[in-house]
Amino acid sequence: MFKNILIPIFNKKQKSVPQTSSEEEFKQALEIDVLARTIFGEARGEPIEGMEAVACVVMNRVRISDIKGQYWWGSGVIGVCQKPYQFSCWNRSDPSYQRLMNVTDSNIHFATCLRIARRAVIGALRDNTNGATHYHADYVSPYWAKGGQPVKTIGAHIFYKLVEA
Repeated sequence: MFKNILIPIFNKKQKSVPQTSSEEEFKQALEIDVLARTIFGEARGEPIEGMEAVACVVMNRVRISDIKGQYWWGSGVIGVCQKPYQFSCWNRSDPSYQRLMNVTDSNIHFATCLRIARRAVIGALRDNTNGATHYHADYVSPYWAKGGQPVKTIGAHIFYKLVEA
């Protein structure tokens, strides 16, 4: 599914995959890749602050899921990003889907998304959304936003904190 990801090859005699730092590094690389593709698919036309805000929403959801033991929107970076119908860029019918599946780090916008995703996954990205768990483009009015109080507007996205940890 992901291009340019190296998959480790384990000895055929091994019954299970050992927990090693290289396995952790591989998992982290996948998380960074999926988060970067989510940022790219959702906010590649936004300023850097807007791209960072999308990453913050994902990480806020991951944090809340970790605190609560799990949550309906998934757990972990990959689970949260790819939960069906949460981030439209992952919907196969979305025009951004093929673009995000085929982009490489030679694309300057995706390279920026990768840098933001790396910072987010290692915990070095400051939350510029005031804890937002949801957002939408300013040209749509989703049902879930009715009556909600936005916590921030960045670029063309309006952010909401709809779940407390």
